[in-house]
Amino acid sequence: MKDLSPRPGDLDPIEIASRDEITALQTARLAKSLRHAYDNAPFFKARFDQAGVHPDDFRSLADLAKFPFTTKSDLRDNYPFGMFAAPRDKIVRIHASSGTTGKPTVVGYTQADIDTWADLVARSIRASGGRPGDIIHVAYGYGLFTGGLGAHYGAERLGCTVVPVSGGMTERQVTLIADFKPDIIMVTPSYMLSILDELRRQGIDPRETSLKVGIFGAEPWTNAMREEIEAALDMHAVDIYGLSEVMGPGVANECVETKDGLTIWEDHFYPEIINPETGEVLPDGEIGELVFTTLTKEGLPMVRYRTRDLTRLLPGTARSMRRMDKITGRSDDMIILRGVNVFPTQIEEQILKCAGLAPHFQIELTRDGRMDAMTVHVEAAENAAADEARLASSRELAHHIKSVVGISARINVAEPGQVARSEGKAKRVVDNRPRDL
Repeated sequence: MKDLSPRPGDLDPIEIASRDEITALQTARLAKSLRHAYDNAPFFKARFDQAGVHPDDFRSLADLAKFPFTTKSDLRDNYPFGMFAAPRDKIVRIHASSGTTGKPTVVGYTQADIDTWADLVARSIRASGGRPGDIIHVAYGYGLFTGGLGAHYGAERLGCTVVPVSGGMTERQVTLIADFKPDIIMVTPSYMLSILDELRRQGIDPRETSLKVGIFGAEPWTNAMREEIEAALDMHAVDIYGLSEVMGPGVANECVETKDGLTIWEDHFYPEIINPETGEVLPDGEIGELVFTTLTKEGLPMVRYRTRDLTRLLPGTARSMRRMDKITGRSDDMIILRGVNVFPTQIEEQILKCAGLAPHFQIELTRDGRMDAMTVHVEAAENAAADEARLASSRELAHHIKSVVGISARINVAEPGQVARSEGKAKRVVDNRPRDL
């Protein structure tokens, strides 16, 4: 793979600023953001007043812990525009979640917010190894989902050529990659695997494509998957993080020269790690739930937003700003099976150890009598589809899950291509357990 480390002078000054400089900037911006939320969003004024805190109570970063959390349910309860802190006619863009689990969460952006978002995605692409003039194939979904347009505006801001493909139509994705010869692809990691399968189906050597970098986000993925993708495509695979409630993609990004966790753009987002049960702030290095407060958002400032993502904060390496470790799961999609906490990424890691299995999988939860049961639906690799090979792979995976994760799971090894493919975020868990009355 080509060395894509930044050249001298590539970085913004804040990316290599001292921790004292970063802390001073965060303190000033947090004070301003808390005041903006209190003065301009009735929701935040009522929430602060209820908690007995006022923006004037904030004097240092430690004081942020006095302020109440914000959750996804707050956005749903104030649907559609009840949490905006800018006049409606100053909101130039609206995005929203799909609303599949309830009312959509609606977010709004002023023009300044859109400009900041574009700047930070451009910074993220540059940290991934992208440079002005690169062709970027954007296979994130466009529309109300923030992924496609967030990537698009950032790529243009960096000075790249954008191919706005969106998700789906996998054959066409491969055709455009072969014909347009992009340098970078921005896509979910699970859909990258589908594109990889299609490249092989069409007889194209994945290592011979023009792709130099894959920027993968919108779902948790493992370092084992990184190694597989990098080996299969001879390209760098880096992680991008974001969520629409905080901004969209570009809140944090891995640096291609280290690939050791995602650098949080701390000049615009203040991170905390909390105990998800108690809300207590945890020290850097401890695993807990990630919480963000926005420092510069106008349209929809967020104060201590509970992301439900589980990770830890680490000191900076390639940049001065702190890093977050890869997301290990979510505090609200954790599977508790017979008293054991299980995350889909743990199952994925065990699948990737089995040479006879492809990386596509889905976890099905059922109930046998009073006991919950897990079935892992996975498929045989192309060269290991014989019955004997499938049986051996099934036994191998069951052994790995039992010995590493600590649970017994049924394994269903299907023929190649039989596990449902993702054209966006992967649906890793299907919960068919009866609802308790």
